[in-house]
Amino acid sequence: MKDITPVADGWELRLPDGGSVPARVPGCVHTDLLAAGTIPDPYLDRNETEVAWVGRADWTYATALPPLAGTGHERADLVFDGLDTVAEVKVGGRVLGETRNMHRAYRFDVTEWASAAGGASLAVAFTSAYTEAERVRALVGERPNSYPEPFQYLRKMACSFGWDWGPTLVTAGIWKQVRVERWSTARLAGVVPLATVAAGTGRVEARIDLERTASGADRPLTVRLRVGDTVAEAVAAPGTDRLTVDCEVPDPRLWWPRGHGDQPLYDCEVTVLDGADPLDTWQRRIGFRSVELDTSPDAHGSAFTLRVNGTALFVRGVNWIPDDAFPTRVDARRYRTRLEQAADAGVDLVRVWGGGIYESDDFYDACDELGLLVWQDFLFACAAYPEEQPLRSEVEAEARENVARLAPHPSLVLWNGNNENLWAFRDWEWEPELAGESWGEGYYLGLLPRIVAETDPTRPYWAGSPWSGSWRHHPNDPGHGTAHSWDVWNRTDYTEYRDSVPRFVAEFGWQAPPAHATVRRSLADEPLAADSPGMLHHQKAADGNGKLDRGLARHFPVPADFDTWHYLTQVNQARAVATGIEHWRSHWPRCAGTIVWQLNDCWPVTSWAAIDGDGRPKPLYHELKRLYADRLLTFQERDGGLVLAAVNQAGRAWSGSVLLRRVTVEGEVVAEARVPFTADARTVAELPVPRELRPEAGSTTHLLTADAAADTAPADTGTDAGTDADPTAETAPAPASDPLRAYWFPSRDKDFAYPAPRWDLDLVVRTDGPQDAVPAVEVTVTARTLLRDLLLQADRLAPDATADRGLTTLLPGESATITVRGWSDPSVEAAAAVLHTVNAAVVR
Repeated sequence: MKDITPVADGWELRLPDGGSVPARVPGCVHTDLLAAGTIPDPYLDRNETEVAWVGRADWTYATALPPLAGTGHERADLVFDGLDTVAEVKVGGRVLGETRNMHRAYRFDVTEWASAAGGASLAVAFTSAYTEAERVRALVGERPNSYPEPFQYLRKMACSFGWDWGPTLVTAGIWKQVRVERWSTARLAGVVPLATVAAGTGRVEARIDLERTASGADRPLTVRLRVGDTVAEAVAAPGTDRLTVDCEVPDPRLWWPRGHGDQPLYDCEVTVLDGADPLDTWQRRIGFRSVELDTSPDAHGSAFTLRVNGTALFVRGVNWIPDDAFPTRVDARRYRTRLEQAADAGVDLVRVWGGGIYESDDFYDACDELGLLVWQDFLFACAAYPEEQPLRSEVEAEARENVARLAPHPSLVLWNGNNENLWAFRDWEWEPELAGESWGEGYYLGLLPRIVAETDPTRPYWAGSPWSGSWRHHPNDPGHGTAHSWDVWNRTDYTEYRDSVPRFVAEFGWQAPPAHATVRRSLADEPLAADSPGMLHHQKAADGNGKLDRGLARHFPVPADFDTWHYLTQVNQARAVATGIEHWRSHWPRCAGTIVWQLNDCWPVTSWAAIDGDGRPKPLYHELKRLYADRLLTFQERDGGLVLAAVNQAGRAWSGSVLLRRVTVEGEVVAEARVPFTADARTVAELPVPRELRPEAGSTTHLLTADAAADTAPADTGTDAGTDADPTAETAPAPASDPLRAYWFPSRDKDFAYPAPRWDLDLVVRTDGPQDAVPAVEVTVTARTLLRDLLLQADRLAPDATADRGLTTLLPGESATITVRGWSDPSVEAAAAVLHTVNAAVVR
């Protein structure tokens, strides 16, 4: 059987000046220098600029191979799962090979050193990524991109070179595991299990690549495939190094996206045997489900609708960027935490964006278990990519390797060719600048779809985002394919999201700063201000603060101080995203999904993220829980007047009644009506608002509310038990909780006659949980006036404190209870000091 020996100990990083520091593998130069105290933390203040030199220097990692003598194996291979990026590998002073791709694994034959008693020396010398990028640029010629860094000239995480939310920290290092594999006769060089299901039968087609030693070349070998309790075998004839083993699984349980059913996973194991002796084994978990992308033409253009197991989905998605600018700091636990946060917010799809990395299997394993669909970009973003050598062969090898690596994961449902490059060619003045030079089109419309068709035909491929499906339409045509909505953030007001109905919104968003505790941890600015030096350095978007301020000015008076600015920008972010999602969800099935830019951050920064760089949720995160719930009430304007849309993405009909009330700012009910409705499973019902209930346009003293009792909105638990399970089946309704409510304010906040906010506070400390649990403090706010977008900023009570609610609007006499954890010294006075409302920001 193959033996595996990790090469993880004894590493040192040799410095440009001749010294050295201990190194951690996996890791990178920056993290090793940080651990040694050689550089300041680049995430703090403006230290990023102080460490820029690191990315332009050359570095060497060195250790000794572990002693390998006496194993009796014919072959020893040194395997690197990832080298970042331009490296020369030496063993015993001899060059084994060179690498130029962060996104590939590498294998070198070290058999001749396997008998060295003390272990041979191993050195990995890294050339600066800048040096390689500039060399390739000189070779193939200049190409346009969206940032002033040469990231498209080598196969490396593009956002290492900075982005409009990320720092410029150009890394180098051994960023994945290193090991020595010793084997004889044959090994499994590649396994791609393609799982499909039809007519109640699951099928796994395992495509196997073998590598043989000289002694194994003429031997018949057995390849055994086990899926759950089902086993199939095939014989690899002498000299054969490629074969397929098929296995049928009767009545498999289907894997469903979260909210639609369960996520059963089957152990899949492939073993190659020489007679009865196992030589090598490969293991993963797989799931059975079908995936289709419906792009059929219709009255509105052409659809972009994902179907899983035949069920059409409105995708409730978020965009994912690398969770740390130093990816080796993101371990399985951190992936799990972040993805659980996404699932808890109602998210059912995560798009892995093309300027980052193909994430660790830990990421996709968590998505498999949580029922989070994955849309995977190939790694091209916001640049014209040369198609000549030396890049073309690297792109092909990288794509084939990663498609094969990720194919087992049932969560992965779509391959996407690139981020914004097809759009950029048409709209960003690339076409005349390129003057006929290659720019990536051959990758997106030729090479990549061919690789997917050959390697993973079980999943759909789309050429890019945005992309309309062909050059017959503009790449960002909202009537076809995927659309990115960025003019609203860049140029107009978020109310203009309502002006179009794209078939699928793959990117849109609004900025806000991080949580206050994150700002305070990362910046020493005194006084802290929106335009203080550290705040400006941690704002990477072009004119980002200007756009924030113009966005505020359309709705609010000029903020009186930093705290008010900080709060209102959080409000505006949540309002903007809510405006888009509510509008687009109300147009299902014409619009079949939204993917918010973005879920997460890679460092403390003002950005579009719902969870900041320290992992703290912004108010937007809590708002997503409402926006992405199975059932949603939202007021929308239609040609015939104002309607209440009852959006039902649950698997059963939603029937009941809605109480519509026209209310004065003082809380007086002027008019009301109870309207019955039924929204069938996964449909939208529109209820016209009677004219007498609608406030006058521009009214500053009246608003409209809609309430549906929570017991009319059961949870969509989806209890799939097999291929015959009904995807619309549900268990009993969930217990009653907060009612579903929608508001309609007919004028902007700065014009509305908000009263000065008044409330009563009550605190209860709960100590009846597990002994080791953090006591919970229940803060109950009872409104004595209308309170618009009440927010308790828990991190101002204690850096690690959390609250379970975000923005909450209350009418006079209503109460809301906010549960705070991690607050060791609770008091009414402290809670009152961190409560914010729009009222207080407007009324002076």
